[in-house]
Amino acid sequence: MIPAVTTFRAVLVTQTACSITDVERSQLPPGEVLVRIAYSSLNYKDGLAVTGKPGVIRTYPMIPGIDFAGTVEESAVAEFKPGDSVVVTGCGTSEIMWGGYAELARIDAKHIVPLPQKMKLVQAMAIGTAGFTAMQAVIALEHHGLKPGGRDVLVTGAAGGVGSTAVAILAQLGYTVAASTGRPEQAGYLHALGAATILDRAELAAPSKRPLETERWSAVIDSVGGDTLAAALRTVESRGSVAACGLAGGTALNTTVFPFILRGVNLLGIDSPKVDKAGRLEIWSRLSRDLPLAKLDAMTEVRPLDQVFAAGEEILAGKVRGRIVIQIQ
Repeated sequence: MIPAVTTFRAVLVTQTACSITDVERSQLPPGEVLVRIAYSSLNYKDGLAVTGKPGVIRTYPMIPGIDFAGTVEESAVAEFKPGDSVVVTGCGTSEIMWGGYAELARIDAKHIVPLPQKMKLVQAMAIGTAGFTAMQAVIALEHHGLKPGGRDVLVTGAAGGVGSTAVAILAQLGYTVAASTGRPEQAGYLHALGAATILDRAELAAPSKRPLETERWSAVIDSVGGDTLAAALRTVESRGSVAACGLAGGTALNTTVFPFILRGVNLLGIDSPKVDKAGRLEIWSRLSRDLPLAKLDAMTEVRPLDQVFAAGEEILAGKVRGRIVIQIQ
């Protein structure tokens, strides 16, 4: 008789160390659904978590990995049954709840969505929190009046995960996309995703003493923050919107009230972990409809779990293009 397996492989972070180890199944936290994880993903916050940087993990010990996709193994709710393919993206995972860099996860059903039809588990993790955030930003801009046919839509940090997905979605929806990047060697990659124009990040974020500049963009998706976000606010058109969802370029925002009171500009905060179940289902439905999977596959690299530490260093250094998927098993 083969003995029952009582441990699972995981990245475990304590206050003093981070390593791949065997964890007792009995240590899994309470939750309505037990998921056998096939893939996770790599986001900027994951890079912070696996390299020991502060700002993400709030309780120890922690299994990092904001996202995961896999198959239901056990369920205490009627909504999900064993064998179902499911997806979880950032909802406190890797912060206060154990996340996806593990063979198993236990989590409540309110955080889980079914894998969209015609989408593979690996593709769901190529999307991950980055793609989820990009789609959330597009929806927010649409709710504030964005429609195809106007000025270009600017995407900053365009070669990263959020930016790459945003470029592909916007181009698919018929928008003319201007992609800003600090890596000019990625111009061909961004054109292939659908960008019409490539801008140098330094040009876009150059210091300016003017509170307002020439209107250039119908809307902006900004994953950079700092001076880049300030420049976006100065140059978006009257009644246009800027969706802010990142801080790779800094947390300080040096701007004035003039974009808001003279042009009626909307600054939209995109906070993906707080999206409720209905919102998550809407965003995944839109992703399955509006994100070309061939372009998603082209921006995706799959790596084994034991390479997650090196990948974390790379994403913090701004060396990751598109999306890295972490294969768990």
